[in-house]
Amino acid sequence: MQNHNHVQIKLDGITCSSCVARIEQTLSAMKGVGEVSVNQANETARMKVDKAQRLVEIAQALQKLGYAPQYGNVTLSVNSMSCASCVNRISKSLGQVTGVIDVAVNLPAETVAVKFLQNVVSPTELSSQLTASGYPSEIKETTDSSIKNKQVAREIAYRTLWAALLTLPIFLTEMGGHIIPELANVIESTIGQQTYWTLQFILTTAILAGPGRYFFIRGVPSLLKGSPDMNSLVALGTGAAYIFSTVSTFLPELIPVEVRAVYFEAAAVIIVLILLGRFLEARAKGRTGAAIQKLLGLQVIEARVQRDGESVIVPVDDLQVGDVIIVRPGERIPVDGVIVEGNSHIDESMITGEPIPVAKQADSKVTGGTVNGAGGFSFRATRVGEDTTLSQIIRMVEEAQSTKLPIQSLVDRVTQWFVPAVMFFSALSVLAWFLFGPEPAVTMALVAGVSVLIIACPCAMGLATPTSIMVGTGRAAEMGILFRKGDALQELRSVQIVALDKTGTLTEGRPEVTDFVVAQGFTKLEVLRYVAAVEARSEHPIANAIVSTARRENIDADQPVTDFTSFTGYGVRAKVDDATVLVGTERLMRREQIDLKDFPAVVQKLSRNGRTALYAAIDGQVAAVIGVSDPVKPSSRDVIKALHSLDLKVAMITGDSLETAQVIAEETGIDHVVAGVLPDGKVAALNDLRGEGRKIAFVGDGINDAPALAHADVGIAIGTGTDVAIESADIVLMSGDLGGVINAFEVSNRTMRNIQQNLFWAFGYNTALIPVAAGLLYPFSGILLTPVLAAGAMALSSVFVLTNALRLRKIVPVMRML
Repeated sequence: MQNHNHVQIKLDGITCSSCVARIEQTLSAMKGVGEVSVNQANETARMKVDKAQRLVEIAQALQKLGYAPQYGNVTLSVNSMSCASCVNRISKSLGQVTGVIDVAVNLPAETVAVKFLQNVVSPTELSSQLTASGYPSEIKETTDSSIKNKQVAREIAYRTLWAALLTLPIFLTEMGGHIIPELANVIESTIGQQTYWTLQFILTTAILAGPGRYFFIRGVPSLLKGSPDMNSLVALGTGAAYIFSTVSTFLPELIPVEVRAVYFEAAAVIIVLILLGRFLEARAKGRTGAAIQKLLGLQVIEARVQRDGESVIVPVDDLQVGDVIIVRPGERIPVDGVIVEGNSHIDESMITGEPIPVAKQADSKVTGGTVNGAGGFSFRATRVGEDTTLSQIIRMVEEAQSTKLPIQSLVDRVTQWFVPAVMFFSALSVLAWFLFGPEPAVTMALVAGVSVLIIACPCAMGLATPTSIMVGTGRAAEMGILFRKGDALQELRSVQIVALDKTGTLTEGRPEVTDFVVAQGFTKLEVLRYVAAVEARSEHPIANAIVSTARRENIDADQPVTDFTSFTGYGVRAKVDDATVLVGTERLMRREQIDLKDFPAVVQKLSRNGRTALYAAIDGQVAAVIGVSDPVKPSSRDVIKALHSLDLKVAMITGDSLETAQVIAEETGIDHVVAGVLPDGKVAALNDLRGEGRKIAFVGDGINDAPALAHADVGIAIGTGTDVAIESADIVLMSGDLGGVINAFEVSNRTMRNIQQNLFWAFGYNTALIPVAAGLLYPFSGILLTPVLAAGAMALSSVFVLTNALRLRKIVPVMRML
């Protein structure tokens, strides 16, 4: 179920940017509805609602508007229903679920039929909700949205085929008559013109009433409501040609002989070409969502679980946190967890983008959707259902693909007046030809007016941005880059400075103790025992390094500790054996008024060698200085070099000492260093770097980085970091490798360039061809665009935009993950 009252509804009938504008206007005007964003490419409407019940009103409004939401139906088999009060409780429980439209409880049959909005809630969630409310249930029967989508594509193909078959006789005889004059003479001398026109009328009527009726059912009501769309333009154009031809056929006396003609061929061929364009669009749209389908394909249906001492196969939806799951060689891992027994190598490429299998053993984390190698193991489930990493990735990608970029606002402003302007220009063209055109003026006027209506359909405009976003973010996900917010695609391209955290971002994040300098009157083992006992309560990487060192010295770090206190950005304090132990930075020691004796000189020497130095104090006396080294990631220098090649400045923001930070900066080629910064100070450091309006991206991985990730123009989180950091970021690098930053820039640049190409084509196409369709070239060259050619050009325009967007599937990582 979608969180924070944000819902995404799948709709039918979104064909152009005018549809998008109409839906957004209608939904935005509704009470309790906000942040509306409609995506033409995947035919969805995303919005924020104040309560679950509001969706019933939204669905009714969309149905009335002519854009039917896609519904799903599920029948749940329910146990423990015994009376009418059970019926009421079940109805109330399911009725409160966001996305549920109708609930019908059958007490004798012990079933519940639920009608729900596709994409908003799933049958599994409905079953879980009912079970949680005290009525154990299981799915008995359900619809499949993927099957429905295939049925829609087949329906378009079927309508296109029938329209083409009915049009073929008209097209062959009309075109043949122009190419081979003898054919026209044969038709005239055998069946006669009137019969020939009547046969064309019958076939064209069948086309418009059958395969082409969709355009009239959708377009005419929109036209009457004063909000015409693409369907209105097609209905007007083909309708005008059809009516003129019908009058010429059956009421010829109403039309002068010199302009008496039929255009049944134009009306029929226009329908065929536009349907063919729709079919090609449907196929291309399916390919734009290939990344999501691939991710969905990673989800496992069943799992082998240890229960009551036996191995049993259960549906993945029935798994619970704590279940021990058995994975055999070659199997896909069903959910997230931690290995309890066995070892193997796991292919995590579909999640992280890393091609090399990763070694796993006891206590290693495994991710649902990844593929086990030759080994076998069992693991304990830690995340199931919607909480798994794969489910979160799918949700992030879907949300990013539904985002409306700032550049889309240009399209929105244009489409608000575009279709009405086209209709006005078409009428103006008809009037100009009728008043000033050569004979046959009426025919010329009709041809020009219909051509303008058909060629100006704004399909390509509406598809230009969302298709590129869908393909670009989908390809990024395959590379292990998650754009949590789609607008980061555009923001990243305008970034001028990249600021990097040090620990875990530039460095491995696995520090090791390299120096342990003890003060006079203390021994190393004594101090290490105290310090390790305190640091065992901390999750900081440096704390883990100290504890590991103690264990190598056979010191038990699991000792009783009291009064443990953590000072963010400073260190920790606790009591061990009634002794007060302080471990942390020089700032902490001076704040606690600890005499550091000659140790600052030792710390300075360690810092010059790239070591991070910590102090340890016991009962108010400085006891030791601990030097820690965190190796720089192998990819860091190459990444920074690549950032420089993009004309970007690189800064490092760290809480470490200036000397240590400068050593790493010199080693990696960083331009600017901000050191000794507390977590809160990272935000201020970003403001200083930003200067006079410069855009800045921040890359980090720890919980201390969350404020900076949220404050930066673009926050990029290393996916191996904490969940808080990831939730604060705009982009997540699942591989944990800094090379993903360069790949994110590559995806951003390529996607935005692709969008600009699409918009240039869409706007340029209409700007250039509308005057041509109106007859601007006729006085100079005698060229007048026919409605048939206009329909073909319009269909090809949308196909061009989709095909261009699909090129983004071929984006290759600039930097391979190490």
